[in-house]
Amino acid sequence: MTDPLTTLPPSWREQLQGHAIVPEPDGCSDAAVLRVTPPGGATPIHFIKTAPAGPLAELRDEAARLRWLAQAGVPCAPVLDTATTAGADWLLLGAVPGANPTTVEPAQAVAVMADALRRLHALDPRACPFDHRAEIRVERALARLGAGLVDEDDFDDDNAGRGASELAGLLQACRPAHEDLVVTHGDACLPNVLAQDGQFTGFIDCGRLGVADRHQDLALAVRDIAGELGDTWVGPFLARYFAPGPIAFDPTRAAFYRLLDEFF
Repeated sequence: MTDPLTTLPPSWREQLQGHAIVPEPDGCSDAAVLRVTPPGGATPIHFIKTAPAGPLAELRDEAARLRWLAQAGVPCAPVLDTATTAGADWLLLGAVPGANPTTVEPAQAVAVMADALRRLHALDPRACPFDHRAEIRVERALARLGAGLVDEDDFDDDNAGRGASELAGLLQACRPAHEDLVVTHGDACLPNVLAQDGQFTGFIDCGRLGVADRHQDLALAVRDIAGELGDTWVGPFLARYFAPGPIAFDPTRAAFYRLLDEFF
């Protein structure tokens, strides 16, 4: 078996000599993730993410977004270092305390998810340099389709058996005419939101963070909550997210963002 240390960027090998480096299964990112534990199980624990480099890769994007998000005062994985070697991008991250909300009771999980997204969406979108409005994301989706990066075998159940080209036509036809712009996470599934003692502690997997309609996040959060916790928990999540006002969730816009996610 190959020693993971030998695959790391040369500048990291001496720094991480003697550390235990093992694959980490959690997270929604396409990147490979390694957990790095110091000798004897000491702290701090680090995480390494790596993915093939290229014009449509997201790992370099993630480093910039995490740094911006931390500067904006929202807790997230701290960026310790970045590197590119032999066609791969690398990201060395500090740990965010806590665990993803699927490890706690559903009522607590949906409360954490709603509170985390409310906090993120309260940021001033005019201060965010990452533009992920629908027009730009559709262009990116079509570029991924053209590059052969869309996995038709991973489509949601309601799109199973359909071709990516067919979905691309639907995507362009149903793009929303209006966008309620906020700073979005871009991949708002439960494992990307960490919590401790029932309190949100930070975001991970932020490679798609940018200014977009709030339904970019709400659509994926609702899908994930329904799939992981059950349909009955979607209502409590939306009620907490939109409190104290009435629920203003738009199923039509949410359907567009679920469709868009099939390309990423």
